[in-house]
Amino acid sequence: MIALAAAALLAYLLGSIPFGLLLTRAAGLGDIRAMGSGNIGATNVLRTGRRSLAAATLLLDALKGAAAVLLAMLFDPLAAPVAACAAVIGHCVPVWLGFHGGKGVATALGVTLALDWRIGLACCSAWLLVAGLSRISSAGALAAIALAPIFALALQPWPVSLGLAIIALIVVLRHHANIARLLAGTEPRIGQSK
Repeated sequence: MIALAAAALLAYLLGSIPFGLLLTRAAGLGDIRAMGSGNIGATNVLRTGRRSLAAATLLLDALKGAAAVLLAMLFDPLAAPVAACAAVIGHCVPVWLGFHGGKGVATALGVTLALDWRIGLACCSAWLLVAGLSRISSAGALAAIALAPIFALALQPWPVSLGLAIIALIVVLRHHANIARLLAGTEPRIGQSK
């Protein structure tokens, strides 16, 4: 239990690092939370027009999730799914930003790849397929994260699938506004402004 608690705490703190905010401030763009959707993630950073910053945010948000899982495996392999959930929660409700963070997609990708690269690649493929067909990024992200626990059932023990199901629920809840726009047919397509 101590190993699980330590892994969860470390993963939460890693997940809480607001790379989107740090990078945009370092680039002299101000507070990303005052722009676009107000989120700290790569999609909102992209709205600054700085693709390199958005790509760096995506990569660093994924890496912090992967690092959390890989470090947890050093404590105990059973701690990995717990750390995966904690890292995504940390990104979504970071202690450093008054518990107002991002939507968790990039961090979820990172934890998924670290838990099992095959599941991560399957999710990336699902995102590319759905986003490519619909031209809606959020639809691709939601489809990919919803499929992650199903892919895990075929490839990993049940705790990994359960952890990914919890992560999928968190990410879906964080996308409630996107889902409402998807149902209304008003969600922006790739290349359109919000």
